Amino acid sequence: IVTQHTAVNGISHRGRVLTLDSMNPNVKRVEYAVRGPIVQRAVQIEKELKEGVKKPFTEVIKANIGDAHAMGQKPITFFRQVLALCSYPALLEDSKFPEDAKKRAQRILEACGGHSIGAYSTSQGIECIRQDVARYIEKRDGGIPSNPDNIYLSTGASDAIVTILKLLVCGEGRDRTGVMISIPQYPLYSAALADLGAVQINYYLDEDNCWSLNITELRRALNAAREHCNPRVLCIINPGNPTGQVQSRQCIEDVIRFAKEEHLFLMADEVYQDNVYAEGCQFHSFKKVLFEMGPEYSNTVEMASFHSTSKCYMGECGFRGGYMEVINLDPEVKAQLIKLVSVRLCPPVPGQALLDLVVNPPQPDEPSYATFMKERTAVLSTLAEKARLTEQIFNTVPGITCNPVQGAMYTFPGITLPQKAIDKAKELGLVPDMFYCMRLLEEDGICLVPGSGFGQREGTYHFRMTILPPTDKLKVVLQKIREFHLRFTQEFS
Repeated sequence: IVTQHTAVNGISHRGRVLTLDSMNPNVKRVEYAVRGPIVQRAVQIEKELKEGVKKPFTEVIKANIGDAHAMGQKPITFFRQVLALCSYPALLEDSKFPEDAKKRAQRILEACGGHSIGAYSTSQGIECIRQDVARYIEKRDGGIPSNPDNIYLSTGASDAIVTILKLLVCGEGRDRTGVMISIPQYPLYSAALADLGAVQINYYLDEDNCWSLNITELRRALNAAREHCNPRVLCIINPGNPTGQVQSRQCIEDVIRFAKEEHLFLMADEVYQDNVYAEGCQFHSFKKVLFEMGPEYSNTVEMASFHSTSKCYMGECGFRGGYMEVINLDPEVKAQLIKLVSVRLCPPVPGQALLDLVVNPPQPDEPSYATFMKERTAVLSTLAEKARLTEQIFNTVPGITCNPVQGAMYTFPGITLPQKAIDKAKELGLVPDMFYCMRLLEEDGICLVPGSGFGQREGTYHFRMTILPPTDKLKVVLQKIREFHLRFTQEFS
C-alpha cells in the first residue's frame, strides 16, 4: 500500500486520519429524514428572507417536526413555575408562586445532590421520581403494579429506545439480530438500526384500513427475514407516527400473542398516549393488555415501553425528559443495562424534574388544579379539532387521500403524482415525493417531510405534515398545499 506523503514546509503529511472513506461505515448508512436535506434548505431560505431576498412568501412554515412550542403551543403554567423554582430556589420566598408549586419544587430539590438540579443524579434517575412514574403507570393501567426498579429515566424516549436496541443486537451473518419495524416508521428506528449494524425487517401497515396492523403481514415479514437474519425484536408505535392510527385492544392482544409464539422481545413506543382524538378510539397500553391476558403472557413476554415529555399536551421537547419500563428482563441483563446507562452518568435533571410533574400533576384539592386542567384540555381539544380539519380539507383535493388522524400529531396523506412529474424527478436524481416537497418549499415556503423518509409501499407517494400550527395558520397551510397540488398536477399532466 502506498501512503500519500505531501511535503509542506519540508514536513511530511499523510493526509487526514479521518476521511469519508476511513470513517465508521455504519454512520454513513444513517438517515434521518425529519431533519434531512429539505429542512436544511428551509433553514437556508429563512436566512435568504432575512437578508431581503424576494420570495413569493414572507415566512417558512415548518410542519416537518413534532415540535409543539416552536409552532406556538404555550407551555403549561404549573410545569414552568416548578421548573423556575427548581432552577432558582430563591424564588421559593416569592408570593407570586402558588403553594403547591413550591411544595413540588422543594420535594424535587430535596432529592437532588446539594439541593441543586445542577448536580448529577443516580444513573437510573432520581428515585422519588421513578416512584412517581411507577404510581402513574399503576393508575393509568387500572391498578396493575409497577416496580420503580423497572423504571429507567432517559434523555427523551429516543435515548431509551437506542439503549434497549443496543442490548439486543448481536450475532454475525445469518445470526445477526433482525428488528421488525412498521413501514411507514419514525426514522429514529431505521437510523439506530443502521448505526448498530442490525438488520431492519419491514412490516407494512394497511393504508386502506386506516393504517392498521395486520398479523398476517407481521408473519409474512418474519418468515421472509428468517432466511437472512435472526429476528428477535418487534417494535410498535402506538398511537402511530407518522400515520396517526390508534391500535384497538384486539390488535394489541394479537401482537402480544404473536410475540410470545415467535419468541420476540416487544418494544412499545407510547409517547403519544394522551393524543387520541377519534370517536371510538382509546389508548390501551401494551403493559395493561399484557397483564390482563394472564400469567401465561405477563410472566414470559419480555417488553420495554417508552414515554416522553416531548409530546401529548406538554410538548416540552427541549427538556429531553422520558422513561422506559422494562418487563420480564433477565436480572443479569438488568445489571448490564444499569452498567450501560451509568456510562452516560445520568439523564438531564431538569428533564427528570419535568417528567415528575407530568406523571404527578396538580390534584383536585390543590390551588393549581383548575388552571392546569383548563390548559391541558385546551391543548388537546385544539389538536383534536385540527386533526379533523386536516383530514377534511385534504380529502377535498383530487389526488390527495387522507386517513383519519386518530391520534398523535401528524397526518400522512397519499398523493397521486403524474407520470411526467415522476420522470422529471428521476431526471433530477430525486425521489418523486422529495421533488414534490422541494417544489412546495420553494414556491410556498411550507416545509413537509416526503413519505420516502419514513418508508412506503413501492409506487405510492406521501408526505408527513404535523397538525401543530395554530388553527388559523393551519388553515392557510392546508389551502396553500391544496392550491400547490392542483398547480403541480396541472403542470405535469
